Amino acid sequence: MARLTKAQREWRPGMPKKRRSTKVMFASTVLLLEAFVMFFATLAVFGLRRGEFPPALILGVGIALSVVMVLACAFLRKPWGIGLGWVLQVVLILTGIFEPAMFLVGVLFAICWWYGIRTGIRLDREAGQREREQAAWEAANPDQPAGSGPAQ
Repeated sequence: MARLTKAQREWRPGMPKKRRSTKVMFASTVLLLEAFVMFFATLAVFGLRRGEFPPALILGVGIALSVVMVLACAFLRKPWGIGLGWVLQVVLILTGIFEPAMFLVGVLFAICWWYGIRTGIRLDREAGQREREQAAWEAANPDQPAGSGPAQ
């Protein structure tokens, strides 16, 4: 039988589910898409510029950047995780030095990153406000069934 995670071991019936951050979901989606693009850009540079750069260097750096982008998703909940994402946006733009089309791709992904972070923060703030209003309503109306408050 599979081992249970800490959250699964500590769960009890009736416990409220912890809300996931929309900002983190948006940011991790952008980073994962960038990892795929970085991998395929690596293959393109490998095919087009193999004579200019050593193939091992092209593949090593490109695949390493793809892996770093995937691993960065795990750190987005940390205070410095979003900063790491911005650094990766700059790195993606700078890959245009080796393949000029990546300047455009990098800028477009940086815009997606900025929009995802900005919108995610706004949506998280609104969801927190709704939760506070729901909790206040439920505290003021204990005789009403749960979930029939103003947030419905």
